Amino acid sequence: MEKRIRVLPADTHRRSYRIRYEAELNPAQLRAVMHREGAALVIAGAGTGKTRTLVYRVARLVEDGVPPESILLLTFTRKAAREMLRRAALLLDGRCERVSGGTFHAFAHSILRRYGTALRLPENFTVLDQPDAEDVLNLVRAEFVTERRGTRFPHKHTLYAIYTAAVNRCLPIAEVLRQEYPHFAHLTEILEHLFEEYRRYKRRHGLLDYDDLLLFCLELLEEHPGIRQRLHAHFRAVMVDEYQDTNRLQHRLSLLLAGPEENILAVGDDAQCIYSFRGTDFRNILEFPKAFRHCTLIRLEENYRSTQPVLDFANAILSRAIYGYQKRLTSRQPEGPRPALIRAEDERQQSLFVVQQVLELREQGIALSEMAVLARAAHLFFDLEIELARAGIPYRKFGGTKFTETAHVKDLLAFARIVDNSSDVISWYRVLLLLEGVGPRTARRIVEALRSGPLRWEDPASMEAVLVGTSAAARTSLAELWKFLCELALRQVPPPELLRQCAAFYKPLLHRRYDDHHKRWKDIEAVIALAERYRSLREFLADLALEPPTESVLEIGAPGVQEETPLTLSTVHSAKGLEWSAVFLIWMTDGRFPVGRAYESPEALEEERRLFYVACTRSKRYLYVLYPVRALDSESGWVLSKPSPFLTELEHDGVAERWVLVSEDSLGNG
Repeated sequence: MEKRIRVLPADTHRRSYRIRYEAELNPAQLRAVMHREGAALVIAGAGTGKTRTLVYRVARLVEDGVPPESILLLTFTRKAAREMLRRAALLLDGRCERVSGGTFHAFAHSILRRYGTALRLPENFTVLDQPDAEDVLNLVRAEFVTERRGTRFPHKHTLYAIYTAAVNRCLPIAEVLRQEYPHFAHLTEILEHLFEEYRRYKRRHGLLDYDDLLLFCLELLEEHPGIRQRLHAHFRAVMVDEYQDTNRLQHRLSLLLAGPEENILAVGDDAQCIYSFRGTDFRNILEFPKAFRHCTLIRLEENYRSTQPVLDFANAILSRAIYGYQKRLTSRQPEGPRPALIRAEDERQQSLFVVQQVLELREQGIALSEMAVLARAAHLFFDLEIELARAGIPYRKFGGTKFTETAHVKDLLAFARIVDNSSDVISWYRVLLLLEGVGPRTARRIVEALRSGPLRWEDPASMEAVLVGTSAAARTSLAELWKFLCELALRQVPPPELLRQCAAFYKPLLHRRYDDHHKRWKDIEAVIALAERYRSLREFLADLALEPPTESVLEIGAPGVQEETPLTLSTVHSAKGLEWSAVFLIWMTDGRFPVGRAYESPEALEEERRLFYVACTRSKRYLYVLYPVRALDSESGWVLSKPSPFLTELEHDGVAERWVLVSEDSLGNG
């Protein structure tokens, strides 16, 4: 088969450019920017100037005479595309803003608007956003529920999550249910029929959801060679950003867009592929070079973010990876403190150290906005949030709601608040709505009755008066609730035991109310563990109700001083792409990082390793990795916890200092 090479304009290979590329870029970046014929994969390590490289390549293509409209830049957010093209325009001129830039979905939408009739799509098809798609699924779901009374169906948002996971990961429904929703596995056949009806419903009414945009665009390019050739003739250079985050559909679409001349350049970092739960597929970036007759591989390894000690630590993490491209990050900042691996006695000591070190770093002139605390999951911040509030350190949290604001934690705490104060009508209303047979009207009427006089736990008659006029189902539920709360209130149970019993009462209600109850239960366990530090229920509830002050410690009593940007708390997933001078990584213990389920497959465990790498490469200078050796289990009490295997692997590498936290009490006794 002959290889076809496009002959570019005569001035393409000229050496004279308005932009001084050799002066502005390092050798690897320059090679990527100047790459011309054939496919190329740029493996851009963390902090190596990936965006800068793409911006300069857009400018170079335009300088070489490629029409801006013939350049296609695919990104994962519209904001990212706009920012790159804006920077390219500032670098060169306004022509760069005419480049075709946007997301995969936006590109697919534009193609279907133009050529969709070839697939018998109506010209005026409607695109459903996620809430719209969930509503359509709910309409279809209603028919199935009516036909199968007594069968518990997933809620509409869960149905959408199952469906889109199957589509984007190219998996059967049965496999998605097995992996993510095993409690619905018995509904596999019914859900397959439901999703088939969902597809038919959309087709009948001219509706396309986000997944359909990619599916139909793929079908168009695969089944209609004439349209595919037109697109190849139009787009002379294709670039794809963040290739490690593509799903199987986006990967296939990228390969189809490359065309016979294979003029596609993909940029990504296999070591930062951490979103498999969203459908991203690690295989895509590994398979990319194999899809072409010849693919140039370019590695960006010069890091502009971190000091060399931080990078030595990150390189050591990657050196154990089973899959991926070899890379070794180097820094222009050779000096800096080594990362610290810190052994804490328990979660409380871990939190107190973070607070103490944050305050010390701020004394040294590092702003709170230049510090972040990262964790594998949002519920692991609960204890730290309490300590930050006590210390008056303002923070903002990403990757999860503040735990006292999550619905299931508010439910649990409502039981405890009623025990503490039987006149708390807000908590009563919340708890009443959880009960079978009690709707908003009944709940409001009961709350009004409660307002007329406080309940007396020792007097059953005080509740009987409230139950007048309620249905039989409501009376049964309310009687069980009353008996349960009375026992707790009269026995004066310590906070942790009280919350354990409240959780046991709430558990069946949680299961009935939330499809993802197994995930929410971890938050419940974390609240119980937090209560172990308290002897007074009232003190515990008061501390949870505290909001961190708007002023930092240094600003209290100093009106007129501008409010300080807060400390960041973030899950590692939400921190990708960000950077701070100082990073604390907490709860680096086996079972929490990596999570226990990661041991089910080598691929999952490797993704956890990559997640650890992403966390560490957020640091510009200071990196503190903490692991408590004791943890509180809601059922077993205090249990020993092991450091993450990712830490034990590094024991003899000499890339980190080892610290042991010692309390003042133990020093005094020593």
